Parts: sequence; structure tokens; C-alpha cells
Amino acid sequence: MLQGVTEPNTGLETLKLKTTAIPTPDGSGYKLSGQKIWISSAQVATKMVLLARTTPLEEVKKPSEGLSMFYIDFDLSKPGLEAKRIKKMGGRAVDANQVFFDGYEISKDSLIGEEGQGFKIILHGMNAERALLAGEALGLGYIALKKASQYAKERVVFGRPIGQNQAIQHPLASAYMHLEAAKLATYHAARLYDRSTPGHKDYDPSITQHQVGVACNSAKYVAAEAAFVACERSVMSMGGMGYAAEYHVERYLRECFVPRLAPVSREMIMNFVGEKVLGLPRSY
Repeated sequence: MLQGVTEPNTGLETLKLKTTAIPTPDGSGYKLSGQKIWISSAQVATKMVLLARTTPLEEVKKPSEGLSMFYIDFDLSKPGLEAKRIKKMGGRAVDANQVFFDGYEISKDSLIGEEGQGFKIILHGMNAERALLAGEALGLGYIALKKASQYAKERVVFGRPIGQNQAIQHPLASAYMHLEAAKLATYHAARLYDRSTPGHKDYDPSITQHQVGVACNSAKYVAAEAAFVACERSVMSMGGMGYAAEYHVERYLRECFVPRLAPVSREMIMNFVGEKVLGLPRSY
């Protein structure tokens, strides 16, 4: 299943997205028009959760109003729908795409919840997504260190394994400790998310969505940074073989750009913490 939110000309400005869902003349459904980008698995998926504007931005009181969520059939054989694959530096196991809607018809019962209230729905998934990306980053960092450490024990130069040298040991050890700290932040964020969810066995109504947001964004930030350092040091500690595809650490380094860039940039996380936690004035 796909998630269709991001657009090429809005990026982080989700409230200004351009994709529209216009009711059909007979009232049986909607016609979608617009473009989405960085949509994973569009070459194989058959369903999409889509955020589109049902009321023009200039006609709503608040920008967060007038956006609706849909669960639609994603059928590339039907008119008005096209997906173009994006060639990328990493994440090649999963395709990424630009998706184009040009009068693509969907049924009325595709609407999730109330019309115009889709942004409230999408917010519920954002914190979970950040925690998920933190976990992905940690996995990359740990496997890179495992590969580098094994290589450092086996590679002998001047009669001794290179891992015996502190110039190799210390950067890898430091990277490991930063990963461990980021892991604790990630577990903390995931725990808060779970316990803030009604129906969870450990549900705690005193946990606010603000607390969850701070924890999940912070975890995503520190995990992505720690993983990037771990992957970079793993490549460098292996010298020329770190650059070789054979050992995969160069791939882990490429993959590590994803949690640093998506679903929200490092800079926007720092803006969020600066404003919402430290109480500093908005910078943009």
C-alpha cells in the first residue's frame, strides 16, 4: 500500500499541497488531479492512502482545513494515472516514483473519515514514521560497525591486525556508543507513542502528543546522525575495501542519507525543538 502525501512543489509545506479531489457531476465519486513524489512501491502496489485538497486553500479559514484522506484503488491500467520511476543512489530494493493524476476517478466511499478533516488523520502517523526511520538508521549503523570490526580483526598490516591500532579502534568504539545512546532515545520514543495510544495495554492518558512528537523527532535526529557517523567511519577504517561493493559498507553509507533527509529534514527537527521545547522565536 502506498502513502501519497509529498509533492514536488510543496515538500514540507504539506498544507499547501496542490493535488485536488473534485466531486464528479453525478456525486458518485471524485476526480483526482495533481502530482505526488517519492512514492515507494508504486510499480507494484494496488492501493494508496492519499491526501488531497477538496476545498481550495483560499476558501478555508485555516490551511489545515479542506484536506481530505482517501483510500483508493491504484490501477495504472486505468486512464488518468501514471507512475514514473526515480533513479536514486540507495534504497534500490524498493522503487520510488513520481505519480501523476489527471482526472483519475475514485469512488465516493474511498473517503476516510469526514471530508476536509484529512490533515488531522495524517498527523497520527507522522510520529510513528519518525520512530520507524530511527530504527532503520540504527540497523544500518550497527551492521556497518559489525562489518568494519570483523575486517579490522582480519586485515593484517605490518605484522598486526589493523584493529589493534587505536586510530581504528577509537572511532569505531565512539560510533558504537553514540548508536547505543540513540537506541535508548528510539526505544523511549516508541514506548511513549505506544502508551499514548488509546486501547494499548499500558495506555497512559497523561502522555501528550507534544511529548510524543518531541521524543520521536529527537530519536529520528540522533539515530540518523549516529548511524551516518558509524557508516562513514566503517568505510574509512576499511580503506580501499570500504569503497568496494563486496563488503556492502559503501551501500550502508548511501542508505544512511534516507533517515537524514526523510520524512523530515534535520533542520526542521531543530526548528521544532527550538520553538516548541525551548520556546525560541520562529526562524522561518
